[in-house]
Parts: sequence; C-alpha cells; structure tokens
Amino acid sequence: MKKLVLTLFLFLPGMVPVLQAQVENAPSQGVSDEQLFRTGIRELSDDSFGGRKPLSRHEGLTTDYIAGRFRALGLQPVGGSYFQEVPMLSVKTNVKGDAVTMKGRKGTARFRMMDDIVLWTLCAEEKLNVSKAGLVFAGFGINAPEYGWNDYEGLDVKGKIAVILVNDPGFYDDNLFRGRNYMTYYGRWTYKYEEAARQGAAGALIIHETAAAAYSWSVVQNGRASDILSLRSPTGNREQLALQGWITGEAAQRLFDIAGKPLADALAAARQKGFRGFPLGVSTSIEMNNNVRIANSRNVVGLLPGSDLKDEYIVYSAHWDHLGIGAPIDGDSIYNGADDNASGVAALFVIANKFRQLPEPPRRSILFISVTGEESGLLGSEYYVAHPLFPLNKTVINLNMDSYGDKARTSEVRASGGGLSKDVDRYVVEAAAIQGKPVRFSTANPGGGFFRSDHFNFARAGVPVVIAAGSVPLLPKATEGLLWGGKNTYHQPSDEYHEQWDVSGSLEDIYLFYGIGLRLANDGYFPKWDDATYKAARDAQK
Repeated sequence: MKKLVLTLFLFLPGMVPVLQAQVENAPSQGVSDEQLFRTGIRELSDDSFGGRKPLSRHEGLTTDYIAGRFRALGLQPVGGSYFQEVPMLSVKTNVKGDAVTMKGRKGTARFRMMDDIVLWTLCAEEKLNVSKAGLVFAGFGINAPEYGWNDYEGLDVKGKIAVILVNDPGFYDDNLFRGRNYMTYYGRWTYKYEEAARQGAAGALIIHETAAAAYSWSVVQNGRASDILSLRSPTGNREQLALQGWITGEAAQRLFDIAGKPLADALAAARQKGFRGFPLGVSTSIEMNNNVRIANSRNVVGLLPGSDLKDEYIVYSAHWDHLGIGAPIDGDSIYNGADDNASGVAALFVIANKFRQLPEPPRRSILFISVTGEESGLLGSEYYVAHPLFPLNKTVINLNMDSYGDKARTSEVRASGGGLSKDVDRYVVEAAAIQGKPVRFSTANPGGGFFRSDHFNFARAGVPVVIAAGSVPLLPKATEGLLWGGKNTYHQPSDEYHEQWDVSGSLEDIYLFYGIGLRLANDGYFPKWDDATYKAARDAQK
C-alpha cells in the first residue's frame, strides 16, 4: 500500500467552543501545567533514579514516586493498591570467551560479543549450550499466508540457528506486503523470534541494517548491555526461542564469506517472492552461563472514578522505565530517559490534575497507568491487557504518551494509522480544531513505529488507540526532539532534562490528548475499528 496522507478540518458544529473552554480553563491546583510537567520530568530523570530500569534497586524509588504523585493528585488506588504486580524474568547472559566462533566450508570466523554480535536468552536456564548447530538463511523469517509468503517453506530449521533479515520485503519493493512506507508486524524483531520458535529453531540471528531497522547498532548494544527482561511464564519461558540475537551487517558479510555464498546474491534472492531458504554450511557451538533472577516489577495505576458511566474506562498510559546504568558514553553511564519517557509520565500528571479539578467528575472513569518494561519489549502493557484491572470490552480507548520532551509549538497535528478507525480520526480532528490546527493523517509506518510503544498491545487486544502529536514547527529550532546540542539522545546517556527546553508544543500535545479523553469520557460513545484485524480482536472481547 502506498503512503496516504489526508488533511481534515471536519468537526461537529458547536462542539469546539465548549471543548475549548473546558480544556483551557481547567484549574491546576495552584501550580501551572508547565511547572507540573517540568517538575515531573526533572525529578524522574534525575541521576538519583538511576535510569529507572525495572528490577533494579531504583525501581522502588521510581514506582513509589509515581504512586505518590497519583495519590497527591487525588487519584484512587485500584483494589486497594496503586500497583499491579508484573511477573518478570531477568537473565544476564555471559558467552564463554566473550566471542562466537563459526566454521564454514571456506574457513573460520570469530565474532566478538557486542562489537559484532549480541546474544541473549529469555529462558530461566543457568547454563545453555548450543552444540554444533548448523546455520540456515531464512530470508526475512516470515510466514505470512495473507501475503503469499513463507520463508520457511521446505526449510528444516529444527535445532538450527536461523539467520534473518530485518524489516519485511515491502521495505525493498513497494509491490510487496504494504510497501516501503509501512512496515508490517512481520518486520518486527519480536515477530521474527516468535516465528523461529514456532518453526523449532534453536536460535535466530537478525542481520542489522540501520535504514531497515530504523535505529543504529548502538541502540541494539545499549538495549542488551546488561540483563535482559521478559515476562515470566509458568514454565520459566522454556517455550521461548532459546537463543536470540543480532549480528552486524559487516559480521554477516564475514559469515557468508566462510559459507562460500555471496551475501549480496542471498539478499537479492530473499527480496523476491518465491524465495526459498537454504543451509549455509556453517556451524557453531555456543556456551552460555546465565545469571537468572525471578522477581516482580510493577505497573503503577491510579483511578479517577466517573459518575453514571463509571464502569466504562478511558485509559491514559506512559511507560516509566528506561535503560538504567550501562556502558559509559563521554564519561556518563546513567541513561536518564528524560524525553523517553519521564516526559510521558509527567504528561500523565498534568492530565490527571486537569481531570481532577473539573467542577464535576467525568461520566466515565479515567484510569492512569504508568507501565513497566516498555524498553524490553512492551512488557508492562502486554501484561496489563492479558490481566486487565477492568474489562477490555468496557475500555473505551487508550491514549498512550511516549517522548513528550523538548518540543516547540507546531502548525498542524500529525496522526498515524489514519483509517484504522474513522471514529478515532474524528475525535482527533475535533480536539485539534480547539488549537486551530488541521490534522494530517498518515497511513505510513516505515520504521514500524506503530508497533514500538505500548498503545500497540492495547490495539492488538482490540482497544482503539490514538497516535497523534503536533508536527511542522512554527519556527525553526536547532535543538528539538531527539537532538540536544547537535547530539542524537535516543537511548543515550545524553537524554537528560534541560531547563532551556521549549515545552510549549509538548503542552499542546498534552492538551490534545486531554481534549480527546474529555470528550470520550462524557459522550458515552464507543469508537469502532475499521481495520479488520483490530476489529476482530474487539469483537472477541468478553
């Protein structure tokens, strides 16, 4: 599917002035919205919170802080607690020799951990050995009947290690899947490991390529530099793929060299419909010693009860976690996560405060949830939708806030996923009209962003979601968003709060989400999906 962009100005007559008054005039309990927002970011991203990694010694400090803020803002606990326990498994993998040696028909190659290859396991096994496992090239590692694509057809991967390309075939050919501008879920690394496990593989290595992955190798390194977190199943995750990993493009070239197979030819073949995977004629043995820890992390929840429709729920979410303390960069080892995502949690505080100060409570209840483990694979939201505190069929919408930091005012609103729910699109247009902004809806998803934050778990469970934010700054700004002082701060220690941040656009985005939630909290309507996949999930809710 080609990229589709629509600009809409439609809204219901007479609705905007009423909403505008409610959004702009809500009291703020003696402190300005900007003060509340800045304070939340500043404090949560302080070094004392240690980068807010789940299961670290800083988790309790973080979740207690958020719960304390919820309590001070007048939100109620759920079931007597501000916490939802999330069972997790932490595994720190140590590969023997800190390197992996592979033997092929054309020689031997040694791959250094972190520099060339990153490996881990999600299984609760203190020792995990892969002995003389063959490697097979499985193209994109996709089995997608609806696209007529199966990289595993006729390929025996049982007990072997699958070598897989990142993204999906549409990234290279607009006529395949949904084209270059929309990565499907088949392109996500999470899917590729899931499918390799279903095929019986012992492990999977994804070949990293910055453009196709939409992030650099340093992001892979930083995300896997310490212990790896996952949700904990009753089996200790033994149903998971035992060996998971990434390999750099340069290291993949050496791998194919010792296989005696040109990498360029393999890549070109894999991008064609009808591709069939093949053994590489390369084998490896890997010894892994794992430090395993079983513990609970916590989602933090706060409830503002509604009135006559109190058994129906608007859910605002933002993940509290970041990467913790890791490899130092320029002498700094604390990955503070000011933009990602202390800013999203601080946005929850602003919105909760505005709802709490309304002269009358909204008709529907408002649930605020700050989830754990987003950086480890959307874990807290995955657990919540599997164990919801309130029925999903009574959950009206999810408004998820991620990375709301340094952002100036904008001239329009950009909304992703246009057409997935025309009902949701209409609410976004009406809320944006309060700010005098048109909405530009896009169906593009080139980097798989739709699957990379917590709203996705709500969507795949059938709950409608909003992905919208201001775009096109009114004035040029050299240090906006992920750039501060010319540096990319994404998943870096440099993601720190600065008093010089311009948050005028950040607040506009917060008001946008507040306006959408306020309208839905009072009109009694349940938005519907138009997309067949998400509609089926909604219909299946009980």
